[in-house]
Amino acid sequence: MHHSTSYFLYSSYLLVIGALLVAPACTQPPAESRAVTAHALATDSSGYETRPPQDPNGISKYYHGRQIAHVMGHEGADWLERPNRAEEERTDLLLRALKLKPTDVVADLGAGTGFFTFRISPLVPQGQVLAVDIQPEMLRSIESTKARTKLTNVVPILGTTKSPNLPAKSVDLVLLVDAYHEFDHPREMMLAVHDALRPGGRVALVEYRAEDPQVPIKRIHKMSMEQARRELEDVGLEFVENIDELPQQHLLIFRRPR
Repeated sequence: MHHSTSYFLYSSYLLVIGALLVAPACTQPPAESRAVTAHALATDSSGYETRPPQDPNGISKYYHGRQIAHVMGHEGADWLERPNRAEEERTDLLLRALKLKPTDVVADLGAGTGFFTFRISPLVPQGQVLAVDIQPEMLRSIESTKARTKLTNVVPILGTTKSPNLPAKSVDLVLLVDAYHEFDHPREMMLAVHDALRPGGRVALVEYRAEDPQVPIKRIHKMSMEQARRELEDVGLEFVENIDELPQQHLLIFRRPR
């Protein structure tokens, strides 16, 4: 999810908020809707391109025309656990829409502090929640919460920037909440996710809606449904549906073909 080695890396909590909230003077059109300029380097066969950042909140790497955003690190843990998050994002609606079975194995990819991990755990009592992150600091936080809550079906996993390090055909659902747009190797990561899914297994991609200018998040931290479909279908995942129930975010469901 980058210039750093983590899904999440900003220098402070204040920088996290500043990087996410909309700048009133921002008038740039969506990056993926603009033609590649003459001075840009040629896009390689995997969809990547390197050129100067159009948005200072992103890096100089583009994927299918989309500039990849800078990432948030463990210094921004308070932002992930902010008191109003559940109400603001209506996480109750999100979890209900996932239609989890008690035996499901769910990978929370880019788990961070485990905000979703520990909400999913009681919903899959005979299954597991694989909390994947590449920051040891985040995994230590998850281990601490696991010990305190005594939820034995939570398994912290150290991933890499290119792979969640999950066994092949082992997962029923991969949940990605406001993380995918920061992956600096999105193609490699999603190919690995594809392989980790059981046939028919699902990906739930949650990203702030780029189509809605009223969502108070900077454009680079949003994704359009069109862009998300382009990128995930490119690695062999099938689009299933857009569950249009969340107040600010897309909930897009994809699956590995059977």
